[in-house]
Amino acid sequence: MKWKGKDLFDLVCRALGLRETWFFGLQYTIKGMYTWLKMDKKVLDQEIPKEDPVSFQFLAKFYPEKVEEELLQEITQHLFFLQVKKQILDEEIYCSPEATVLLASYAVQAKYGDYDPNFHEPGFLAQEELLPKRVLRQYQMTADMWEEKISAWYAEHRGIARDEAKMNYLKIAQDLEMYGVNYFPIAQNKSDTDLLLGVDAKGIHVYSINNRFSPNKSFEWSGIRNISYSEKELTIKPLDKKAEVFKFFSSQLKVNKLILQLCIGNHDLFMRRRKVDSIEIQQMKAQAREEKARKKMETQRLAREKQLREEAERAKEELERRLFQMEDEARQANEALLRSQETAELLAEKAQIAEEEAKLLAQNAAEAEQERQRLEITALKTKEEKRLMEQKMRETELIAVKLVKESDRRAKEAEHLKQDLHEAREAERKAKQKLLDVTKLNYFHVARYPHHSPADTRDVNFDKGCVKMDLKDVDLKRLSFEIERERLDYLEKSKKFEDRLKELKSEIQALKLEEKQTGLYSHWSEVLGSLDRSIGNAPSWMKTFGVGDLFDTNLKKPFPAYPLNAASSWPCTNKSQHTVPVEKSTFQTNTLVASNVGTGTRKQIIKVQQHDSDVIYI
Repeated sequence: MKWKGKDLFDLVCRALGLRETWFFGLQYTIKGMYTWLKMDKKVLDQEIPKEDPVSFQFLAKFYPEKVEEELLQEITQHLFFLQVKKQILDEEIYCSPEATVLLASYAVQAKYGDYDPNFHEPGFLAQEELLPKRVLRQYQMTADMWEEKISAWYAEHRGIARDEAKMNYLKIAQDLEMYGVNYFPIAQNKSDTDLLLGVDAKGIHVYSINNRFSPNKSFEWSGIRNISYSEKELTIKPLDKKAEVFKFFSSQLKVNKLILQLCIGNHDLFMRRRKVDSIEIQQMKAQAREEKARKKMETQRLAREKQLREEAERAKEELERRLFQMEDEARQANEALLRSQETAELLAEKAQIAEEEAKLLAQNAAEAEQERQRLEITALKTKEEKRLMEQKMRETELIAVKLVKESDRRAKEAEHLKQDLHEAREAERKAKQKLLDVTKLNYFHVARYPHHSPADTRDVNFDKGCVKMDLKDVDLKRLSFEIERERLDYLEKSKKFEDRLKELKSEIQALKLEEKQTGLYSHWSEVLGSLDRSIGNAPSWMKTFGVGDLFDTNLKKPFPAYPLNAASSWPCTNKSQHTVPVEKSTFQTNTLVASNVGTGTRKQIIKVQQHDSDVIYI
């Protein structure tokens, strides 16, 4: 009950551990007007609210000119940081939008420390009040966009301690125009209130009602000689006696008392700053410097420890990564070992197979070498046989040409013989006609001359006729003998040619099995074609017997299914077939066939034709 205002104030300062008490005071509100608790009067004797309990606000009553030099204790800095921050957010201190974002980033640094993207995820500032409502209304930006801008500045403050971030906040704030100024409405006469009176750490300032940034008139503490009030009138006397005394009026007497109280406190601090520090202040500054150095060392130590911890974490992560990598490499090595073992087994199997294949290839190579040698020998033999065959074919061609020439010669001889035969027959006919005429003449003579002896006449005529008949018979016998002799001669030559053809057939059959690709058969086909052409050029008397057509027909027919008869050189027919005897002067045909000549689609047939005129046609 007997406590004064100072007793309550000291109790609060001791509870907070605050030694820089001259900046602060206990504020309360009475009848809509705030005022400060007086230190030298009892608490209950002052006009405090009649409440139970009575509420006071512990606030900074006076502001330093330079926060970095005057605010020594950390608790003092913290209390000023909280009050200035609240004034900016409540728009009691005007701040530009750019400066508010920067101040908000320092406030986040002071609260959360260094920025960590893994911990400070998007949305961690959603519940924080960091910007004035005026700034939020001024820009059409979402909360996420503001958070992104603040986080961008916040990330740049990495490494700044929390108390240093608060001091940087206050350094920026003390340069604002409305920082530390207490405004009161005043008027130059009793009726008007068109001015504002501002009291701060540097002096007294007069503002227009619409402009709190630039004062119209200022009175520094060093230029003021006296301040006094009388009722609602307040007088400011400059130190220069020639200067004009400034008088103004406030709305209430209590306002003048509050203005005077603030002026006295700011003036005392102004004068204390310009005097030698007291022992207490010196001790506090020394302690502050020691604390600052200790904190700096602690900060450096923490920074080193943090760096070492980060390096250790990085090293741990690197070791874990290397361990994982080594485990992975070990696993891959095991898998590679297993694969190599499987590959070794497979290679062993392949080597065994390759060895067997090598043996087989060596055997095949030996066989191939033997086959090559055999083929070389065969090639040599084939070349020799080919040469012999070509020689034989040339001989055959010569024989064929000779046969054709002989055939032409024989044809001519046959024509001459036929002509002679015709002449002989014509002579025989004439002889018979003469004989008939003689007979008729004798008969007529006997009838006409009966005195002649018939026997004499018959004898004479008979002798003449016999002579002529004997001559004709001799000619016929001679022609028949010559024809028979030539027929036998030609049959012998044909037999020889047939044997030669059989030999050629056997040789062609042997060559067909060994030399299928040598092209001899095409050459043989050409030979046979030449034979065909030779037959095509045969004389007309051969064509009358249909020899050419027979060749063409037989060449187009398939080979007969019966072999050659070696004994007779004529083909053996089937059992169902038989030979019909042919009368004299009929055309008899015997056929010699060489079957299966060649390997191609074309089949060659050799025909030997014989007729009763003893001429053989090939």
